[in-house]
Amino acid sequence: MAIETLKEFKLNRNYNASIDVVWKAWTDPKLVQEWWGPRGVSNPACLWEPKAGGKIYIVMLAGKELGPMEGTKWPMKGEFVQVTPKSKLVFTSNAVDENDNAFIENIVTVEFESNNQETLMKIHVVVTKATGPRAEFAVKGMEMGWTQQFDKLGETLNRIT
Repeated sequence: MAIETLKEFKLNRNYNASIDVVWKAWTDPKLVQEWWGPRGVSNPACLWEPKAGGKIYIVMLAGKELGPMEGTKWPMKGEFVQVTPKSKLVFTSNAVDENDNAFIENIVTVEFESNNQETLMKIHVVVTKATGPRAEFAVKGMEMGWTQQFDKLGETLNRIT
């Protein structure tokens, strides 16, 4: 049975960091906790097990920068499908409600290409489920959120290189 695609987008980002450093930023849970999510969001909970079948559980918390949304929590759960060291990550990423029900389901593929001391990162996000008004709002802002998240990743890379 084919999976229906509700939204799909691709983003590429080149980082002035070796593939080793970029890979570490994607596979070290403490580093992921630092950069995951859009601007104004922190991650008080971050379970990130980058191995096939490994679990993902992140709670994003809106900070004061997000005004009236401050204090709002956005939990997400997922699972790694494929982990090819320094080459590719494939994982599910599902936004869940207070009852742990997924209202957005995504399949995310991240590919890494080394070019001397630079790394090209390619991401492909496929939304396969989006239910309810909360999902509609989140899906509309998804590309912007990922873009901000990659800016934060760049800041983390600058700090650790």
